[in-house]
Amino acid sequence: MERSELARLLGAPAGVVAEARSGAVVVEDNDPSRFMAALARAAAEGGAVMLASPAWGEAERRQLAVLREQAAVTPATAAGKGWLCIPTGGTGGRVKFARHDEDTISAAVGGFTRHFGLAQVNAAGVLPLHHVSGLMAWMRCALTGGEYLPLDWKAVEAGARPALPAKPDGWLLSLVPTQLERLLGNEAAVAWLRGFRIIFLGGAPAWPELLEAAAAQKLPLSLGYGMTETAAMATALRPDEFLAGKRSSGAALPHASVKIGAEGAVVIGGDSLFRGYHPEWRDRWDFVTADHGSLDAGGHLHVAGRRDAVIITGGEKVAPSEVEGVLRGTGEFADVVVLGLPDAEWGEQVVAAYPADCQPDLARVEPVLDSRLAAAKRPKRYVSVAPWPANSQGKVNRAEVARLVREKLTGGAK
Repeated sequence: MERSELARLLGAPAGVVAEARSGAVVVEDNDPSRFMAALARAAAEGGAVMLASPAWGEAERRQLAVLREQAAVTPATAAGKGWLCIPTGGTGGRVKFARHDEDTISAAVGGFTRHFGLAQVNAAGVLPLHHVSGLMAWMRCALTGGEYLPLDWKAVEAGARPALPAKPDGWLLSLVPTQLERLLGNEAAVAWLRGFRIIFLGGAPAWPELLEAAAAQKLPLSLGYGMTETAAMATALRPDEFLAGKRSSGAALPHASVKIGAEGAVVIGGDSLFRGYHPEWRDRWDFVTADHGSLDAGGHLHVAGRRDAVIITGGEKVAPSEVEGVLRGTGEFADVVVLGLPDAEWGEQVVAAYPADCQPDLARVEPVLDSRLAAAKRPKRYVSVAPWPANSQGKVNRAEVARLVREKLTGGAK
């Protein structure tokens, strides 16, 4: 696929002429229609394009200003590859952009449609378009001639759930676990969810009780594994597998490969891999992720969590995602983040942070932890955090939680 063809499929107006420019065009807008129009036009005009979050603050804006003026000239970039820069990081951390283009995007879309047996993708979108999960939902629709229907998450949560017109391949929806949890508590919302052919669940680990509640309602969930660097999904569980009781991240999509490397690292290969972090360039070798996991006999991926997030306390390794899953399963936490803080005796101490407006009954929590977690994995301290740093879709900024917890504990608050 040529870049001009991608621009046309995205809806770029006819007659747009490619321009020679220094630096990059930045596309950001909270309004999906304006965002899509701006990206389509930028794709047609040529040059580098950076997607940005309207929620970024001063620190992220300073980094963006520097990065948009940088360029790494290689034979590939001179040929126009790696022009679409999708943010990965930011909001309290270092802003990075994974470089993609029409080839990586079309490879991801092609593998996705083959894996799920779809001729055309129609999707309702409640995730932001500057994020890879929201962006790729639109891209799949555009590249297959389907319909993309942007929805406002707050309106959906409040009850504005449109009736979707019949389509031969049905409709798809992507949610993060917190969104699914909120909808599962409403009978009308559950009935609406049953109308989708596939509901993708990602963005954060889902706890077992949430998955079982979705299965009990016969919801066609697809659990998967992917990231900005892989242009979203690299592995995925099909809904029939989920409803049959499987709880993995599924097998590799046709355009991707997955293997387990040194120390259990998840390694992804394939044609949708990013070209590098702007302004750098990388060759197309396998990408060693920050996650660790395993492959079962059927080739399905099981992700154990981030390698750099492992807490080591008293010589024992603790995966925060496991502890968070048990805590969420108690029903006492609207959200929770488990982290390790320095401890003079144990090296690190397991701490659970939660929104200040949540009032968990720890007397109910502790017996559950005692029955399901080894002593080293149980939180030694619970810390309320306000304001809770989560976006409108419910995805939490873990780095900011850690900062707020450290700040609160250093200040002597309990």
